[in-house]
Amino acid sequence: VQLMESGGGLVQPGGSLRLSCAASGINISRAAVGWYRQAPGKQRELVTQINLYGENYADSVKGRFTFSRDNAKNTVNLQMNSLKSEDTGVYYCFVQWGKDYWGQGTQVTVSS
Repeated sequence: VQLMESGGGLVQPGGSLRLSCAASGINISRAAVGWYRQAPGKQRELVTQINLYGENYADSVKGRFTFSRDNAKNTVNLQMNSLKSEDTGVYYCFVQWGKDYWGQGTQVTVSS
């Protein structure tokens, strides 16, 4: 199983980025999937996930981030709008199907 994130980068506050995570070796259509992030000096935290019980977002990103899953492409995406400096960190996609699988992470830096 491999998860490959892309789309990170440097953006000014108020800007947007779209992260993608392409999965191989696993069918994500029936798995729990989502994104975590880790800011410098902080623990990894859940950003958003979709599982059997529905979809949820961290309070800090509600209304700004949108998670989507493209089963045909076996890809998950994270559209991030109105970015803030506190959104800076490494973003990891994950898939949970019997066990947890993680991508290598993509850096998102929000700074002027």
